[in-house]
Amino acid sequence: MLTKRQNLLETIRGGNPDRYVNMFEAFAFTSFLPMSLHDNRPNEGDMNVVNSWGVTRSWPVGNPGPFPVHTPDKLVVKDIAEWRKYVKAPQVLYDSAEWERAIAHAESIDRKEQFVTTTFAPGIFEQTHYLCEIQNTLMAFYEEPEALQELFAFLGEYEISHAEQVCKYLKPDCLFQHDDWGSQISTFMAPDMFEEFLLPVYKKIYGYYKSHGVELIVHHSDSYAATLVPYMIEMGIDIWQGVMTTNDIPNLIKQYGGKISFMGGIDSATVDHEGWSEEEIRRKVFEACDACGKHYFIPSASQGGAMSTYKGVYEALGRQIDAKSAIDFG
Repeated sequence: MLTKRQNLLETIRGGNPDRYVNMFEAFAFTSFLPMSLHDNRPNEGDMNVVNSWGVTRSWPVGNPGPFPVHTPDKLVVKDIAEWRKYVKAPQVLYDSAEWERAIAHAESIDRKEQFVTTTFAPGIFEQTHYLCEIQNTLMAFYEEPEALQELFAFLGEYEISHAEQVCKYLKPDCLFQHDDWGSQISTFMAPDMFEEFLLPVYKKIYGYYKSHGVELIVHHSDSYAATLVPYMIEMGIDIWQGVMTTNDIPNLIKQYGGKISFMGGIDSATVDHEGWSEEEIRRKVFEACDACGKHYFIPSASQGGAMSTYKGVYEALGRQIDAKSAIDFG
């Protein structure tokens, strides 16, 4: 039997997997990074928590995660044309003693079994609209393009400085990055605009990770982004996680399989809800696997992590993926 790591590599390389990759099983996420420990992150039920970027976030009970608060008094960037007045990057350099817990945790992971996986969130686009508000950010593509590109570049350099420390101390095998680039039915920007504004900065970021020993780049965007796949490939993404069914995943696999793999196929809202049932989850899992096949596809809910909003849903998904593996792989 292949290890979880081996099975994932066989799947995304078009080899001989012996089962479906069961969602996030191959990724062992690092913990205790000094940057995270020195940040303020809300838990469910927390309201108006200010993080190290000055962004205020709240996590109302029952929501899938925290969201920025953009009332006028809490908006960080008042004018994107003058973003340098408002945006101050958090600290990334910490004494080696502050890395000891993170190093110990990373060293406890069996790298033959799983990928030591570091996480970065929010990504460039999300961080920008956290700072500036979503409508202001989208308007800036047209009204303040130079300032927006400068801000993207600044955030990209910050992420690379973050990556330098992570790669130095933890030597991860995989990066899992969050950055949503669309709604369920469309991207937030035209593909040529994405190419102009976001592709260059992500090529630098992902290129840095790849050049420093990171084998896999997994990018989360639970949205429509089918028209951005060529740019995902160019920037170095190995797995697009969070792929919703509005993207016609079977066609994407046919067109791009071997260059990029797709993790998703089960829209979280269709299974992760009040009154969910095992039968409903089984149907969605089986439909996804039958439609997408054994190669270049990892069945998963679209949510960006090994979690669910409603208790028991993630575990039920795992059981049904294993059940489908027993049928399809014998």
